[in-house]
Amino acid sequence: MTVLLRTTALLAGGMILMAGIARAGKDQAFDLEQFIVPDTCGGCHFEIYEQWAGSMHNLSHKDEMYNRIALFLRQGLRHEGEIEEAEACVKCHTPVGVVTGFPKKLTDDLDQTPEIATQGIQCDYCHSTVDVFRMYNNGMVLAPGQGEDDPGVKYGPFDDAEPDFHDAEYSQLHTDSRICGTCHNVKHVAFGTDLETTYTEWENSPYNQPGTKAHVSCQGCHMYQRPGIPATGSTDRPLNPGPAADYTEERPHIFTHYFVGGNSGVTRASGFDDKAKMAEERLKHAAEIAMTTKDGAPETVVVSVTNSGAGHDLPTGLGDLRQVWIQLVLTNPDGSIAFASGLPDSRHELPQDTVIFNTVFGDGSGNPVINIAKARQILTDTRIPAGKTVHRQFDLGQAPKPGQALTVRLLYRGLPQKILNLLPGEPAGPMPVVEMAVLEKTF
Repeated sequence: MTVLLRTTALLAGGMILMAGIARAGKDQAFDLEQFIVPDTCGGCHFEIYEQWAGSMHNLSHKDEMYNRIALFLRQGLRHEGEIEEAEACVKCHTPVGVVTGFPKKLTDDLDQTPEIATQGIQCDYCHSTVDVFRMYNNGMVLAPGQGEDDPGVKYGPFDDAEPDFHDAEYSQLHTDSRICGTCHNVKHVAFGTDLETTYTEWENSPYNQPGTKAHVSCQGCHMYQRPGIPATGSTDRPLNPGPAADYTEERPHIFTHYFVGGNSGVTRASGFDDKAKMAEERLKHAAEIAMTTKDGAPETVVVSVTNSGAGHDLPTGLGDLRQVWIQLVLTNPDGSIAFASGLPDSRHELPQDTVIFNTVFGDGSGNPVINIAKARQILTDTRIPAGKTVHRQFDLGQAPKPGQALTVRLLYRGLPQKILNLLPGEPAGPMPVVEMAVLEKTF
């Protein structure tokens, strides 16, 4: 009888808790003191904390380029829906601040952001997540504790954890791509335009095969990566054995928390060269290129690009800002250039005719816009889906001559210099350009 009563009480309590969480849903509000600072988590999870520190999750609020560009794109807007979108960046970049009351919008005085909220996407935010109520614009449902004196339950991938500081429960969600996808799908808050579709790209990819060995979740690449192990779809993704916390037993796999993506610019500028190198390693194992000449037309070079390593489109994220392009250069024996495509100019901007894989947004009337706050439509999307190959032709003007050399490079940078050159104040960039793949041929 005692067991029955206790079980009934637990079930009732759980139902009340989940009902409260469900009601919180879209407009959750918490006290800042309910969240635990990452340094405290690092006291027991030191290795994981060191991986996270300096990651793109950690730097999401402090990223100078993000802040400069976001504020620049906010300027001059008059349309209510455009202003609403421009102000909404903080929902993903400073989530603890948003759910605890400050900042609520981009133009709040971000210098007044409470310290814990400046830590970006952090330990207690993700590990207090119990559900997802929508698959875009950060639909996480949280159940944090009451701060360090009563930290409550932290959710993760183990069903036998017995930590001293807080309670722990197994969470299937923390092994599922949905917990990543709710922030890595972004819709315009007013117009509904798909601005980022990383989760949807993965969902439609060959990696999403539930119940099979071919299934690879977001965590299956991004939380297997560590220095020297890029862990992409084209490389091995070995387990990462070790303890989840200091002085605990070794487990077959501990999910890594480097979260660098392909961003070597922000991590290196923030002093984390090791993480910048990891981002470059990932990019160098994301794609493959090949080149041939067109039958009967030796002056026409066909370049093939295969998205062999990314579990989503190439590039992903904000497809109008990320740049993946083909650079093709034919040089004479004396080193002079006979033909070139995709060479940045003196301002580090790409020529108009560059073969680039990206998204172009429009104003609703067919005119391209560089400000996503104005994005009412997608005009073109030339990005390369996971596992797919695309072909692009280049007309050299004449057949290559003996002694000439042809170099084809697939290049990546996180931001277009054209936008950086528009920013007021001190010059921005140039952003680092990473060589993802290269081929050379001498005729």
